Amino acid sequence: MAFSMMQLFLLGALGPRLVADLGVSATVLGLTTTVGFTTAAVLSPIGGRVVDRVGPRRCLVALLAVAAVALALIGTAPGSGFLLAAVALGGVPQALANPATNKAILAAVPPARRGSVTGMKQSGVQLGAFAAGLPLAALAGLTGWRGAVWTATGAAVVAAVWAARALPTDPPAKSTPTVWVPRGVIAWLMVFSLLLGCGIASVNTYLSLYGTERLGLGPTAAGALVAVLGVSGIVGRLGWSKVAGHPGRAVWLPGSLAVGAVAAALLLVGSASAGPLVWAAALAVGVFAVAANAVSMVLVMQRAAPGRAGQDSALVSAGFFAGFAIGPPLFGMLAEAGRYAGGWLLVAAEFTGAGLVALLWAARERRSGVRP
Repeated sequence: MAFSMMQLFLLGALGPRLVADLGVSATVLGLTTTVGFTTAAVLSPIGGRVVDRVGPRRCLVALLAVAAVALALIGTAPGSGFLLAAVALGGVPQALANPATNKAILAAVPPARRGSVTGMKQSGVQLGAFAAGLPLAALAGLTGWRGAVWTATGAAVVAAVWAARALPTDPPAKSTPTVWVPRGVIAWLMVFSLLLGCGIASVNTYLSLYGTERLGLGPTAAGALVAVLGVSGIVGRLGWSKVAGHPGRAVWLPGSLAVGAVAAALLLVGSASAGPLVWAAALAVGVFAVAANAVSMVLVMQRAAPGRAGQDSALVSAGFFAGFAIGPPLFGMLAEAGRYAGGWLLVAAEFTGAGLVALLWAARERRSGVRP
């Protein structure tokens, strides 16, 4: 999970250096996220079907290998066009990540532990954010941003070799019915994830740049903001996913966490006048917004139709990835105009929309008496 999105966290954490070295604009920086997540959103339904058919081990090895290739290409990028092409390739591991890991958990973990284990594996994404925002950003100060990216490439290669040697063998490939249109709880979670993704992606992509351009932080300190987001996201995902392991509580958690995410976005608005608030905001985005995505994955696993865990996971992930593709370009237009406060208000509105969707679904579940 950490390597599936490592490229995008690196681009966010190293954004100030990329802008200076490659001459990319804030809008192009946002487009890297759009390209990566558009690819992931388009490929996710196909990826979910592949995982259901061939098994999680093969897909996890492929995920890590392709991530290594994408990172290597980013490390050699001479300009923005090549960079965007490399990021598009990085959408492939994103499309495979949740279906493959969720399928592995359903196969190997007892139901009572799935909530906490899901939180642990979802926290891998935030581990990637931490690695990009602190050790790799610090390494970039010594070796340049390309050296940091190539270091991540080597780590992905090592992980691919480990996965090929250590993971259990997949069962024989089998055909599964294909589902392209989400229904029931999967449809609600897909819309929730779309709006949540819009806001999270904007924070991931522009928080570091905001720190340097508006708050006067140096590149390393600005990268540390992404690290704070990563660490708090790990803690939030571990804690809230364990709570979501109880089906009755899981129904109300996405809406409640979205409310906390709105408060975090408003702290970002206030940080323009009181700079230290940006650290509290990064912490709160991780604890609430980032954790909400992990809770939605727990719900998918609790409600997935038999034999379709990969596809159902992929459909919800597609909504999340689509949000990641849509959010940063909208924020980027405001950032280009120097209107960061307006951008953070837009993020607050996106989190508000996610909260309304989640709370409406939870109320509907309560009225209908549906039980997991």
